Amino acid sequence: MNAAVEQALALWGWQGASAELFARRENAVWRVRRDGGGDHAMRFHRPGYRSGDELRSELDWMGYLARSGLCVPSPVARPDGTLTGAVGDHVVSLLTWLPGRPLGHLGQLHGIDDALALCRRIGALMARLHDLSDGWARPAGFTRPDWRREGLLGETPLWGRFWDRPLLTPDQRALLIDARAAADAALRGLERDADQGLIHADMLLENILVDGDSISLIDFDDGAFGFRDFELATFLLRLDHRPDLPEMRAALCEGYAVRRRVRPTDLDLFLLVRALSYPGWIADRMGEPGADERSARAIATAVRHASRFLDGASGA
Repeated sequence: MNAAVEQALALWGWQGASAELFARRENAVWRVRRDGGGDHAMRFHRPGYRSGDELRSELDWMGYLARSGLCVPSPVARPDGTLTGAVGDHVVSLLTWLPGRPLGHLGQLHGIDDALALCRRIGALMARLHDLSDGWARPAGFTRPDWRREGLLGETPLWGRFWDRPLLTPDQRALLIDARAAADAALRGLERDADQGLIHADMLLENILVDGDSISLIDFDDGAFGFRDFELATFLLRLDHRPDLPEMRAALCEGYAVRRRVRPTDLDLFLLVRALSYPGWIADRMGEPGADERSARAIATAVRHASRFLDGASGA
């Protein structure tokens, strides 16, 4: 255990607890154990990625969802009642640890016998998350990023100007510029009537845990105000390689239909918008391990969906 973790534990009055590094992604996550207290997740948040108000809002939201019966981590308050602390440049938070294993990794399902039944359950989970979030009276000062049209396709998207990536070829750049314009026009046409509100925005297989019959949802770091169909597209995008994708897509929408039915053309649009976001995201992380491979994969996915969307728009 390093000195920073010991300082963080002291902020919660947990001196003497043990901790081991569990994951280092956007945040460094330590698995904390103390006698009689169960396991917890201590997060050292990536400096500069979220403001203090945004992090406190995330924790307030998660606390509400957990109290409402959704299987998500609960924030643990410090002795003075606050939900975050600071160690050096890092904001630190502490969450309950949820049992289970991730559904998969990089779009590959692990140990799942019935993928369609799983997709129906996840669609229903998304619907429940959105229903609860719409019914919540958010506390004063609540703030999260806004992943609607400007945040996705404006001049300064939240995850960066994906069409300006230096690794794009001239033809790829031209394609993404055309796709951005087409997506923006399509989104302008439906945004007024589209279902919008708080979304998890990162429902990858890695962030969905299964434990027996229980499904839990973790990692609300990218939770934001956004389009609800963007939520479904985020889950489906990593499954793009599967031959049974059409059936999985239909099952996900079937599960989500407890809230409302999703129009296929709208979902196609949000699959494109989600695919476009990832080349921008990786641009600031090229110095991290595996970044070259992730960048190539993000660009290939964006190009594939851009071509598909533009071909459909032109009737090709």
